[in-house]
Amino acid sequence: MRRKITYTFVIYKTFVCFLSKMKEKSYLCSSLNRLIMATISEIRNRLASLRQEMEARQLSAFIVPSTDPHSGEYVPEHWETRKWITGFTGSAGTAVITLNDAGLWTDSRYFIQAEEQLEGTGVRLFKDRLPETPTIAEWLGSSLNEGDKVGIDGWVNSHQEASGLKKDLKARGLTLETMTEDIFDTLWEGRPTLPQTPVFILGEERTGASCTEKLNRIREAIAKNGASAIILSALDEIAWTLNLRGDDVHCNPVFISDLLISKEGYTLYILEDKITDEVRTYLKAHQVETKTYSRLAEDIKAFKEKHQGVLQISPLANEALYDLSSRYADTIIAPSPVALMKAVKNETEQAGFRKAMEKDGVALVKFLRWLEKAVPAGGETELSVDKKLCELRAEQTDFRGISFDTIAGYKEHAAIVHYEATPETDIPLKAEGLLLLDSGAQYLDGTTDITRTLPLGPLTEEEKADYTLVLKGHLQLQNAHFPAGTCGTQLDVLARSAMWKCGINYLHGTGHGIGHFLCVHEGPHQIRMNHMPTLLEAGMIVTDEPGIYKAGRHGIRIENTLLIVPAQETEFGKFYKFEALTLCPISKEAIAIHLLSDEELVWLNEYHQMVYNRLYPHLNEEEQTWLKEATSPLKR
Repeated sequence: MRRKITYTFVIYKTFVCFLSKMKEKSYLCSSLNRLIMATISEIRNRLASLRQEMEARQLSAFIVPSTDPHSGEYVPEHWETRKWITGFTGSAGTAVITLNDAGLWTDSRYFIQAEEQLEGTGVRLFKDRLPETPTIAEWLGSSLNEGDKVGIDGWVNSHQEASGLKKDLKARGLTLETMTEDIFDTLWEGRPTLPQTPVFILGEERTGASCTEKLNRIREAIAKNGASAIILSALDEIAWTLNLRGDDVHCNPVFISDLLISKEGYTLYILEDKITDEVRTYLKAHQVETKTYSRLAEDIKAFKEKHQGVLQISPLANEALYDLSSRYADTIIAPSPVALMKAVKNETEQAGFRKAMEKDGVALVKFLRWLEKAVPAGGETELSVDKKLCELRAEQTDFRGISFDTIAGYKEHAAIVHYEATPETDIPLKAEGLLLLDSGAQYLDGTTDITRTLPLGPLTEEEKADYTLVLKGHLQLQNAHFPAGTCGTQLDVLARSAMWKCGINYLHGTGHGIGHFLCVHEGPHQIRMNHMPTLLEAGMIVTDEPGIYKAGRHGIRIENTLLIVPAQETEFGKFYKFEALTLCPISKEAIAIHLLSDEELVWLNEYHQMVYNRLYPHLNEEEQTWLKEATSPLKR
């Protein structure tokens, strides 16, 4: 849900254009958009160059997704090909270029932005997920001739996606051609290089398990599938397995690499300049060999010569990797066991999260106390409060940056779920209405993610009612007890029930996992309406973030990070509950207290008492006094 500020400038500038409905502003937005990525003529020239390459390869169409070889949420600039070829800077979308036409499929978050940025480029907008919008396969089926070839870069399309596309195209008489060379290397002049920043070791005092222990666990897990080797390509899985971290991807402490785990040994494929002498010695001690990042394909071709048994590949691995593996090794497709392993935090990781939340809580208390005085004094904006909060977090020990781009939305801006303020959309804060602040940080101890909706002054009755409905849902989920064998989908209704009774709903998920000093969005478990089959287990981290969004008026979300812990064991089996890890007051001024049940009121007061007890030893006297008032019991 959070994306790079550098690529979200246009989203909200075009939103301003839409609200104003003024042609002059709309023209200005288009001009600014083009200046950010490229001129119309540059985009047309890029498309022409690609079409020449397609003709040389006898391709009638080429599909350019927004992904990279590692299926990550955030993509390094080197692989931002879709942005380069179309000029569309949104974080999600797929471009399809034929010899005489082009289209971009993106979702409703980016309809306005895409219309502005694609104007005049020769790339048409297809509004994804609308009933009247054809799928990519349907459009190609009606645009091309039977027997035509459609090309993709196998390195940036997952096997799962490529398999579905191949099937859909075949049904329309078309053939999918998977390429294993990156044609944009020659087309893209000035293409950003791969990051060269060195990786570093995250010690066992923080991870709670050695690299060797984790490698052995993975070997045992794949053996149950009948495999003797596995290739890990998900960057967070590699970082977790090796107890290494990096700085290659925005907001995520990971590094570009692949990892082969087999009976015969372990090989990390990585740019050599990223390995310091210290890291090289460390890896050698754990019997991990290093080879250059591009060597993986060559080694897969020699797999049968050097390794015995079956190679396991994740369906989320890229298609080129799957294609090579299936040709040069006996291969099985199965989910990586690492996703679930790292989702269940050990005691050391859990303790680290608690430390990280205390640091984050101290920064948040300092911030909230400052905000109370700063807003009435004037001069503060969405961007300035974002900057202030980041400064206060940076004062905490072991701070390593933000975990996602902050969402600071005031009044109607908060109704845009993916809003990120920019210099063009930044608005001043006044002593009235609601400010939604969704933010997080990376500490060596753990990763944080918190949302608070803050009353800056007088509120309407509607704002108070909506705020309380969100709080009710938040508390109902946070205080749930549930039996072992429960998945997140079964709990999702708890967060929505009160608002459903009022005919209100939200479309995003209610909760996601969080990595331990890793990615802020982590699976495989989630809490959301659509079915998520992964069972919830003790040791898993999950967020609790229901919300209400009313266009042009306000947006409200309250989010804590929770840890699943044992509750009790009876004749009916094991039961779990949640421990609230986030330590920050929930604003009481916005609560319509008559809408809270007695039980919910008790829960809120108990949470606030816990927050005070945990944070006050780390605060000065004035801050303790402020926190005492902010967490004092709410009474009818």
